[in-house]
Amino acid sequence: MQDTRRVLVVDDDAAMREMLVSLLDEEGIETRSAGSAADALELAKQEDFTAVLSDIRMPGTDGMQMLGELREIRPDAPVVLMTAFGTIDSAVDAMREGAFDYITKPFKRGIVLAALRRAFGQRQLEEENRRLRRAVDRTRSFGDLIGASSAMQDIFSMIRKITANRSNVLITGESGTGKEVVARTIHFTSVRKDGPFIPINCTAMPEGLLESELFGHVRGAFTGAHATKKGLFEEANGGTLFLDEIGDMAPGLQSKMLRVLQDQEIRPVGGTRSVRIDVRIVAATNRDLRDEIAQGRFRKDLFYRLNVIPIHIPPLRERPEDISLLAEHFIRKHSDGRSVRISGEAMARLLRLPWEGNARELENAIERALVLCEGGEISTRDLPDCETESPDRPGFETSLLQLATDRRMTLRELGDLYIEEILNLTKGNKVQAARILGINRRTLYRRGECVSEVSEA
Repeated sequence: MQDTRRVLVVDDDAAMREMLVSLLDEEGIETRSAGSAADALELAKQEDFTAVLSDIRMPGTDGMQMLGELREIRPDAPVVLMTAFGTIDSAVDAMREGAFDYITKPFKRGIVLAALRRAFGQRQLEEENRRLRRAVDRTRSFGDLIGASSAMQDIFSMIRKITANRSNVLITGESGTGKEVVARTIHFTSVRKDGPFIPINCTAMPEGLLESELFGHVRGAFTGAHATKKGLFEEANGGTLFLDEIGDMAPGLQSKMLRVLQDQEIRPVGGTRSVRIDVRIVAATNRDLRDEIAQGRFRKDLFYRLNVIPIHIPPLRERPEDISLLAEHFIRKHSDGRSVRISGEAMARLLRLPWEGNARELENAIERALVLCEGGEISTRDLPDCETESPDRPGFETSLLQLATDRRMTLRELGDLYIEEILNLTKGNKVQAARILGINRRTLYRRGECVSEVSEA
């Protein structure tokens, strides 16, 4: 919260305004005052206020109308409204419109100060919560990467450690795990962030064309080479060259790549002079390069040159604690500003799906669900069919309900069993489980203790 407590006093009655300013000054509270809603809104545009103390009945724009506009300008400032015509109805209307508190005239000195102290406390609590949320978010994201799992936290830690060096990086992982996102994060959080980031897919073009793209060529080097062209190594000078699917690179080109990594210079196709380069190589592959080496399809010496800093991204099915974070991120990304939430049942479904296409498949599913959902909530019917759920948890809903029916369970017993199942799904992550269950975390802790006692009995 701001160091100085500053209150905006709004009242068309000059005597009342002066009395309130004097009262707050005696308490060491800095004040600004306005005799109309228009003046108050203008002040709010120029300064932040810890709280606003405003009359309701004023000529022109009254306090209730001002409240709505003020919430847009300073949404964090709690507003305490005053009126000599206080009724239960107007109090309810004021609170419904977003007022923090409501007091009636005439009032005692202590009533005003107590209301403002509560407003200050509310402001401080909200700002502390935001600070804590930012701190939590920082642990769950790094650059464009998102994840709360230990595997992702290890990746965040590794990227932080290599920001200041130029060592080559080899990223491995299944298709769709986000290898290019990791590569971009490495670049844009490093000392090379002001240099270029140049990506190229090594499977997207034939060997001869890929060589020309990487190293460039001189005029007349081959048919169609009508002009000298810089290669991507030169274009990436001072920055990062991302070689995606390096495992698919042809053997002949692998040997030329090895020479570049050893000598830090390139020779354009058809050229006779070498060009010095300063480029960090970040390579990625979904292949097992050690197996490729054993099969004679990838050079061992090139592998060791690339594998200076190895980073492996596990598949999404091995880090289910990241699924809900990624789902919420993709909802924000593709919702076009709409307010859309995901139901607890739908989130539970996401946790059970195998996601063979990893984060890319999850993003596609969320984008589709946003098109299909109604009423601002993604439900299970908006997600992929049950038949695609992970084979190790078949018929979850059916088996749970059947078990409850067979045992003639009470609703309480069924609820406890469901909580236990969700805790198993989230591997004991109570924060994630509470989000899926749609209950307060404290409630989950209390219920969880009961569940544990029942399980142990």
